[in-house]
Amino acid sequence: KHIGDYTLTAANGRQVRLSDYRGKPLVISLIYTSCYHICPTTTQHLAKIARTARDALGPESFNLVSIGFDTPKDSPEAMRRFSRDQGVEGFGGWDFLSADATTMQGLTRDLGFISFSAPHGFDHLIQATVVDAQGKIYRQVYGMTFDTPLLVEPLKELVFGAPVSHSLLTGLGNRIKLFCTVYDPLTDKYRFDYSLFVEFAVGLSFIGT
Repeated sequence: KHIGDYTLTAANGRQVRLSDYRGKPLVISLIYTSCYHICPTTTQHLAKIARTARDALGPESFNLVSIGFDTPKDSPEAMRRFSRDQGVEGFGGWDFLSADATTMQGLTRDLGFISFSAPHGFDHLIQATVVDAQGKIYRQVYGMTFDTPLLVEPLKELVFGAPVSHSLLTGLGNRIKLFCTVYDPLTDKYRFDYSLFVEFAVGLSFIGT
């Protein structure tokens, strides 16, 4: 499903459209700034995974946005304060956005996001939505914390899965990176491992011999 081209307000007050993020993958996280535990924990965990993803895929390989769904309270100033409190203010390629009620109604419908008022604030789905370069939902990742590959693997598929130009060499290089960028659970990091191609070449040589 494609996400509508909504207009939102960044923490610095500038107007942005979701179409401004087209051209590379986008991760969307919906939070509310008065949340005292779940949303801060979710955002800090997302920052940790995002750093791992960028180490593996490139510093400008994808963008992130956190959007406040409690529209009466999640003003640009509140979103800026929230990002600062979570230690991610100034995180490159990560915007904290506000929206009006009408925009949020359409956006949550497109994302499949559900929330209900509760005595402590809101009960809501905890999800990170991975959107492809054309604005189409590619994957949903659920949970306050989650295993690193659940988010990095779909991003890897989007970044390396298709060539970003018509160059045969670029396309071949991306396919190699797709298969050779592997997750190491011992370090919780990604690394390049070309042993698969070495083993394949040795196998072909053995069969040929």
